Amino acid sequence: MPASSRSAAPVAAGAPVRARLFFALWPGPALAATLANWAAQAQAACGGRVMQPATLHLTLAFLGAVDTERVAALVAATARQRAAPGGITLDRYGVFERQGIVWAGPAQAAPALQQTHDELWNWLEPLGWQRPPQAFTPHVTLLRRAARLDNQPPAPAPEQWRYNRYVLVQSRPQDGTARYQVLARSGG
Repeated sequence: MPASSRSAAPVAAGAPVRARLFFALWPGPALAATLANWAAQAQAACGGRVMQPATLHLTLAFLGAVDTERVAALVAATARQRAAPGGITLDRYGVFERQGIVWAGPAQAAPALQQTHDELWNWLEPLGWQRPPQAFTPHVTLLRRAARLDNQPPAPAPEQWRYNRYVLVQSRPQDGTARYQVLARSGG
C-alpha cells in the first residue's frame, strides 16, 4: 500500500493541523492490476484521467479533515476493530455524471459489504463523525474528468474481491493529485 514521504503543506500559526482521512478496502496487487486494465478500457471509451493503480480503493467512510490530535487515538482504535470477512463481485461500470467519474462496482447488492459499512459507521458515530445521508454506493473510482460518460465500454468480466479488513488512510494533495498513506489496518 502506498506511503508518502513528503511533508504536509505549511499551516498558518495558531491554526489546527488537520489530516484528511478515510476508511477503505484496499485491493491486493492482482486485483489492482485488473482494475487498472478496466480503467484503461474505460479511458479509451470515455476519456478522462486514469487513477494510478496504487491509489485504487473502495471507500467505506470518508471522515474529511480531522484534527491531528485525534488521529493517534483513531489509529490505535482502528487496530482493535474487526471487519467480518466478506466479498463482492465487481462486474460493471458506473458513472457519477456531475463529478465526471467512471467507476467499477457490483451490479447486485452486496449485503456483507453493506454490513461492514454499517458496522464501521456504528463505531464512528459515537466518536463524533456523522454518517452521510446518501445511500452507500460501493465503487472503485477508475477515471476522473471523463468527457464521454454515455460511451462506456462493455461490462468487464466479473472479478471477485474477498476482504477481511479495512484500512485507515490519509490523503495528501501533491502536484494536483492525491498521495495516500495507510495509517492503520483493522484486525482481521
